[in-house]
Amino acid sequence: MSRDDTKVRLGGMALSNGVLVHGPRHWACAVRADDGSLKVASGKKPLRAVESESFLLRGPLRMAEIFVLLPGIRRALPEARLPFQRPAVAGALVGSAAAIRAVRSTRLSPVAQEFLAALLAVVPVAASMRRSELAEYHGAEHVAIGSYEHGERRPREHERCGSHVLGPLLVTTATGSALASAAPAALRPFARIAASVGALAASVELFSWMVAHEKHPVARALAKPGHELQHRVLTAEPSPEQLEVAEAALAACLALELPANGSNNKEEPPPT
Repeated sequence: MSRDDTKVRLGGMALSNGVLVHGPRHWACAVRADDGSLKVASGKKPLRAVESESFLLRGPLRMAEIFVLLPGIRRALPEARLPFQRPAVAGALVGSAAAIRAVRSTRLSPVAQEFLAALLAVVPVAASMRRSELAEYHGAEHVAIGSYEHGERRPREHERCGSHVLGPLLVTTATGSALASAAPAALRPFARIAASVGALAASVELFSWMVAHEKHPVARALAKPGHELQHRVLTAEPSPEQLEVAEAALAACLALELPANGSNNKEEPPPT
């Protein structure tokens, strides 16, 4: 069964003990507290990429709006344990940053440096999630959102998972780095910053194209690295209790989005 494009387009993020679901303008988060109880909080997004008409800003804003949400989620739901609070994930982030800095100090070409940096930003964190509750809640998030969108029970992999941005990001980062390296030496630092922002914006737009043309050979090729990553590492089969948490977050988000969404229910949220 194909996805129902008349439904609200949703994104999400797995937590160590729950799931965040967000639409174009609202969010909801559900967690399993230490005592076993299910707790839910929801609200309106303080930053809404859907309201931006700028091609350059739309992609970065789709990513940024999630991180802007996190302090509000912690205030509304103190029991929520964010992914970055896991020692393994935090350690992987520190290790990635150190490895990326080391790569950029080598004599490799700028294109090779940026290509390796993009991989190093993803792989250690992904490896730290394997066989964890975080991976199981990631699977629960995909099952809940995918089942809502398609109208039938879906697997733990989702075609709009953020892992699918990896392929486009590798391509756009390498392209942007090559262009920046051709700039005059005095302007090269600014060119690299502009190339990084442009690569992120182009990656998100390319990702949106991939979602709309998922059967296209190019879209399939670009999605392949991310699909393998989420299938083998980033997701795991959720328990019924974890799926209950994800479905509670989904229901709370839809309760806010459906009355207010009107004709904007096809607006693209960030990747799940």
